[in-house]
Amino acid sequence: MNRSLKVTLGVGLGVSATLPLALLVLWSVAGRWYYPAALPTEWSLRAWQSVFAPTSQVWSALWGSVWVATVTAVLGTAIALPAARVLGLGQVKKRGRLSALLLAPLVLPSFASVMGIQVMFIRLGLADTRPGVVLAHLIPVVPYAVVLLSGVFGSYDTRLEVVARSLGANRWQVFWRVTLPVVMPGVLVSVLFAFLVSWSEYLLTLIVGGGQVLTLPLLLFSAVQGGDYAITGALSLLYIAPTLLVFALIAPRVQGWRT
Repeated sequence: MNRSLKVTLGVGLGVSATLPLALLVLWSVAGRWYYPAALPTEWSLRAWQSVFAPTSQVWSALWGSVWVATVTAVLGTAIALPAARVLGLGQVKKRGRLSALLLAPLVLPSFASVMGIQVMFIRLGLADTRPGVVLAHLIPVVPYAVVLLSGVFGSYDTRLEVVARSLGANRWQVFWRVTLPVVMPGVLVSVLFAFLVSWSEYLLTLIVGGGQVLTLPLLLFSAVQGGDYAITGALSLLYIAPTLLVFALIAPRVQGWRT
């Protein structure tokens, strides 16, 4: 790849990444902005004042999103680890059928399956609760985590565990001191993707949460339906910020482990 092509690709990626964010910033401070004006003709902080007002639901929605996405990411990755190990190391017969069964939730339309989930959760008393929303989010999160971690275990050398056991380590010590450090980059990537999948989940939260579990996607979609572009821009920036923060915290650690 020559230098000019690299520069062109770099500029294109930079523009595609920053232009949507720039437009959201402009919309969040736009008082009046009508076609064909290239920039807002009137500036205002009305949207941000509304978002951070004492009566605003943003903070409760933000806390609800962080709580649900964090618990879902940790639980989903923990649940996926044993299945990913078995599949990645080829330690099970009929591996193809087991993989198809684990990935089935990704194939089925969410709207078709969520109604059955809602009926079952009502009977179990989990509807309209955060634990119920977390369990619902695990349905799409676990298959993603299994796929990611299976690739990690595909290149994992089990002889490391054999050596540790020959030196007297028990299974728990082998897991914490040998297995987990080796696969930790993959685990962090799995946690990151699981967090992002749960963070952006709208339909499952709306149906299972019943409007009692408030998250940022619910608040954002409500603003979009209201047609207030300034509020939508401000909420969209708040919606993006935590995911960028999580990515910034995890990505350097993954790079550090790889090097």
